[in-house]
Amino acid sequence: MWLWHRKQEIDAGTWEPPEVVEARQAAERQARVLFGDYARSWLADRDIKPRTRSSYRVLLDRLILPELADVAVADLGVGIVRSWYAGLDKDKQTTRTRAYELVRAIMNDAVREELAEQNPCMLTRADKTKTKPKRQRFVPLSPAELHALADAMPAKHKAAVLISGWCGLRFGELTELRRGDVDLKAGTISVERAVVRADGQIIVGEPKSDAGVRVVAIPPHIIDDLKAHMRRHAQWGSDGLLFPAKHGGHLASSTLYGKPARQVKSKRTGKTYNKPAWGFHRAREAIGRPDLRWHDLRHTGATLAAVSGASLRELQARLGHSTTQAAMVYQHVADGRDAEIAAKLSDMWEATR
Repeated sequence: MWLWHRKQEIDAGTWEPPEVVEARQAAERQARVLFGDYARSWLADRDIKPRTRSSYRVLLDRLILPELADVAVADLGVGIVRSWYAGLDKDKQTTRTRAYELVRAIMNDAVREELAEQNPCMLTRADKTKTKPKRQRFVPLSPAELHALADAMPAKHKAAVLISGWCGLRFGELTELRRGDVDLKAGTISVERAVVRADGQIIVGEPKSDAGVRVVAIPPHIIDDLKAHMRRHAQWGSDGLLFPAKHGGHLASSTLYGKPARQVKSKRTGKTYNKPAWGFHRAREAIGRPDLRWHDLRHTGATLAAVSGASLRELQARLGHSTTQAAMVYQHVADGRDAEIAAKLSDMWEATR
């Protein structure tokens, strides 16, 4: 029967060799796949961090798909990409570049899956971001400034400054700390998780990198401050948050920063009055460092540890850094050496008193 059908096709002049049929069917499949559908599927299949996924979704929804969603992957050529890229806001060069790089990454996979013959993202220097003016070189806090900053914070957030500044934790690592992560007898903090905010949700996951999972020795001179904090401000139970928000959940950066000094109009009298700064805004002004960002406390911790004599490998282990020499982050720091670094940090503090 199969042979009879093939003979009928040959007689009618409609028969095609199998390789021709396969090529035609492949072309038809390509023509049916729209870039929007493929891009959404591509993103859903990526094994990436929640914040990265959220960032990609924003780029797709706001900058890429409004123009390219209904274009077939096979038809997405250099001209279409050039026209789309030229229409992006030139004043937002970094965002523009990231959007272009995302389209290029998606199309790289489309080529590998034989949905397109070549990647159309071949624009000259489209993946280059113009260098922004550099921020004035950050000057790390001295031990005395760090403690003055902590003393100027609300009491429930004083220990947050000390841990960030002396132990070098990232904000997301700090706000996910639980009672069970702090061993005051051993003088250590176990960093095993971190908090990120993506798509309006709070997500608890692993630290920023594999190297971020670590045990950090606490400088002995701040142990009493941590004891006092845990007695008065931390949630109870081994799973209790060290720095809970008023509602009981994770602390937001906006809560730590507070508000800068500002003019406020009274609803009752209609008069305008000056409302003083509070939180981190007030504390950094109190020590004469209005330029300070919270992440600069981590930079301060790195600088103080380096001054104490920590080697590059020890700094990487203490701060949870990943580098191009990835193997370095997996090498164990010599037993007890991190505790020595922490002790030297306390010595630096005692020397200023």
